[in-house]
Amino acid sequence: MLVLGIETSCDETGVALYDTRLGLLDHVLHSQVDMHCDYGGVVPELASRDHIRRVLPLIKQVFEQTHTSLEAVDAIAYTQGPGLAGALLTGASISSALTFARNIPVLNIHHLEGHLLSPLLSDPAPDFPFVALLVSGGHTQLMQVDGIGQYQLLGETVDDAAGEAFDKTAKLLGLGYPGGKLLAQLATQGQAGRFELPRPMLNSKDLNFSFSGLKTAAALLIRKQETNAQTRADIASAFEDAITDVLVKKSVTALKTTGLQQLVVAGGVGANSCLRQKLLHHLAETGATVFFPELEFCTDNGAMIALAGALRLQQLNEELPGSDGRFTVKARWNLEDL
Repeated sequence: MLVLGIETSCDETGVALYDTRLGLLDHVLHSQVDMHCDYGGVVPELASRDHIRRVLPLIKQVFEQTHTSLEAVDAIAYTQGPGLAGALLTGASISSALTFARNIPVLNIHHLEGHLLSPLLSDPAPDFPFVALLVSGGHTQLMQVDGIGQYQLLGETVDDAAGEAFDKTAKLLGLGYPGGKLLAQLATQGQAGRFELPRPMLNSKDLNFSFSGLKTAAALLIRKQETNAQTRADIASAFEDAITDVLVKKSVTALKTTGLQQLVVAGGVGANSCLRQKLLHHLAETGATVFFPELEFCTDNGAMIALAGALRLQQLNEELPGSDGRFTVKARWNLEDL
């Protein structure tokens, strides 16, 4: 079966085609980074308007690149939430209109489920069950994934998400938007060990995270130091080292707690090379295996939504009714409520 995936939850418009027999056929993505850069963050109204401009041309583009058409599509999957309400409405309304016109099923996908399953797009791919570390600008969670729709929360951040802490600290260092990527680049020029920052909740007896205090400690350090180029790089290095130490320690503990031997890393922070290197090193010592999505699938994308929709379709193993044209979005949506 051929599934069209549409992602419009925040500041990327993603469209993809996934075939349940052949796998991912193609995906296209438009990022709004340049548009939001002048504002230092995502402006929801601008994001929504840009999705409206981009989504239909991107759908047309992916059809042209795969030499197929809407008439060949068996179902459409779209991101129902969580995310920016206006942005979500773009994908929801277009998906519902197209499925209603074709009388084919529409699949409402949880954005985080798409991220959790994105490593399944790679080869080799993990088998169920596994532990997932979901790290992005809005979420930092450890989940036990037993199958499609079978997700158990093991731990999460009690304040700032990892990506949010990266972005806020980058702003304190005078870096642009998106800050997390720029901070990671600056950290490669830093002198390791010059500064020491705290590792919040590193030795707590649970699997929760806290990064607000780390951000505050970085802010105080920046205020005390003469902010020349090298010092800024050294602080960036110390910050990245601290936050990745916590993510790695909690992930290793989650594997021990569950008795599982597979870790999946998903979300934008999953592209961080320091985090990847540390996880590969530490898990090699324990005999566990870590799976990362391809870099192009770490950020929001249509491929993960098309995949999640295809897997949901296969799981149902029955013919779904065509769309009735009605739709809703969920700006807030707990993954465990699936």
